[in-house]
Amino acid sequence: MSANEPFTATDHALMARALRLAERGAYTTRPNPMVGCVIAHGEEVVGEGWHVRAGEPHAELHALAQAGARAKGASVYVTLEPCAHTGRTGPCADALIAAGVARVVAAMRDPFPQVDGAGFARLRAAGIEVRDGLMEAQARALNRGWLSRIERGRPWVRVKLATSLDGRSALASGDSKWISGEASRRDVHRWRARAGAILTGAGTVMADDPSLTVRLEDDTPFVPPLRVVLDPGLATVARGRVREGDAPTLYIHAPDAKRPRNLQAQTAHAPMRDGRFELRAVMKLLAERGINEVQVEAGATLAGALFVEGLVDELLLYVAPVLLGERARPLFDGLRIDAMAQRLDLAVVDSRRIGEDMRLLLRPRAAAA
Repeated sequence: MSANEPFTATDHALMARALRLAERGAYTTRPNPMVGCVIAHGEEVVGEGWHVRAGEPHAELHALAQAGARAKGASVYVTLEPCAHTGRTGPCADALIAAGVARVVAAMRDPFPQVDGAGFARLRAAGIEVRDGLMEAQARALNRGWLSRIERGRPWVRVKLATSLDGRSALASGDSKWISGEASRRDVHRWRARAGAILTGAGTVMADDPSLTVRLEDDTPFVPPLRVVLDPGLATVARGRVREGDAPTLYIHAPDAKRPRNLQAQTAHAPMRDGRFELRAVMKLLAERGINEVQVEAGATLAGALFVEGLVDELLLYVAPVLLGERARPLFDGLRIDAMAQRLDLAVVDSRRIGEDMRLLLRPRAAAA
């Protein structure tokens, strides 16, 4: 098949299978990307696998182990360009060459600087047919967090909020337990599990005392996300459930904050302006720690500030069939919208009923464009 010929129905079906395999690593692969691989002769699958955990074999190696000698002369469908460098594992491109595969179809090129086309080049130099771009949009969507960190230098930012029908996030007293139903609260843990970090503010820690841990009802494996508290003066380091459990916690503070004696917690400082954190610097700091996705679970002030800074990639909104009234607190503070032309347009990516609530996944249209 030449590079100009369209992909076949079999190509599409097997790449879709590889993408489904890749998604199985959603809770465990970080900071690495999710990758799936299928090895086949025509429509017959002889090996498949996915990357399970950082530091362990990549998807191609799992698939090659399953295929054994039948990998020779086969087509390989992989959701990301095979690596060509030695990290904690060896180059997958070399393993494919050694196995004698005939053809490699990749969903997308790997933008990681140590790969970025080198894997394709090594395969072609060995006489293997290489094609890429099959179902690339789906592959990019799957690894949106990892791609955000590699290409933009910051994590993918998801703001999670629960709201009443009249757009309120808490009573005037600050009480917000519980706007959403039990089914929605269980659903949130699935989203937490795929995040590298759960971000909140000191005000939320003091008002709500959240634990920000992942609690799944089944035995699905996951890597506990980092809990991050924006706390300029380190006022919350000695209080709250956010310090408890197996998940690590990081407190981000102002450069001039006084550290309490014998402080055991992880800390880092970020620049501030007019008494508030420079949120782009915060996100850069998290990216440098290998965080691909950040889930923000905070109040209206931080949620609004992230929108103002253009840092929100998606909004996870649970709409409960309740009314809280005009004295209740809004979803966002600080947006300062005075004309229709200034409004923030959001695209609905997904909507579904969760128990009695409606869950909306939305993305800013300007960012998507």
